[in-house]
Amino acid sequence: MTEGSARPRAVIFDFDGVILESTEIKTRAFAALFADRPEHREAILRHHQENVGFSRYRKFDWIYRKLFREPLDEATSRHLGERYSAMVFEQVLACPLVPGAQDLLEDLVPTTPLFVASGTPDEELQQIVDRRGLRRFFREVHGAPRGKTEILLDVLGRHGWAAAETLMVGDGMSDLDAAEAAGVPFVGREIGTVFEDRDIPTVSDLTGLRPFVIAAEPERTAR
Repeated sequence: MTEGSARPRAVIFDFDGVILESTEIKTRAFAALFADRPEHREAILRHHQENVGFSRYRKFDWIYRKLFREPLDEATSRHLGERYSAMVFEQVLACPLVPGAQDLLEDLVPTTPLFVASGTPDEELQQIVDRRGLRRFFREVHGAPRGKTEILLDVLGRHGWAAAETLMVGDGMSDLDAAEAAGVPFVGREIGTVFEDRDIPTVSDLTGLRPFVIAAEPERTAR
């Protein structure tokens, strides 16, 4: 999918950092969650930031196995997830939309089916979408534990769209990896240097996404 090409038949968005400006909220929460392990702070934050969009539970598992060298049982993982949710939930409800998101969604929803594929646990994600008044924009909203590749393939299969006819928008390598695995064109919302070594189109916010998802009006011939 390139700027100025035909409008996609459907657009799949990541959520944090693409629809809501919630990425930094979740980074701060990861630091707070493991504040009792200051010797691992930098490695924890680096792993979190390098794996934006992946499930928090996958990150917990990596942190315990690779950094702490300790087993992580299901009860501890669940407790970490509950504490993390408590830290971020109200802040995510209050944070701003990504610039350009409101207008773009308003313009797209009458003509283009829109979806969410997020690494946030599904139950929590559904609550946030409802509480933020965003449900009306999206045909479907999908979160973890399903991975994003699985979600993309499921959406394509059920709706009968070819991968090349759709578009995914994300801000992390998990989004790009899922799009590539499913054969779906991708536009990155670049925050920092996540995509600097990848040959993909990027935008700074959703205002910049408009040329990729809204067909240009034909020029009028003067009479």
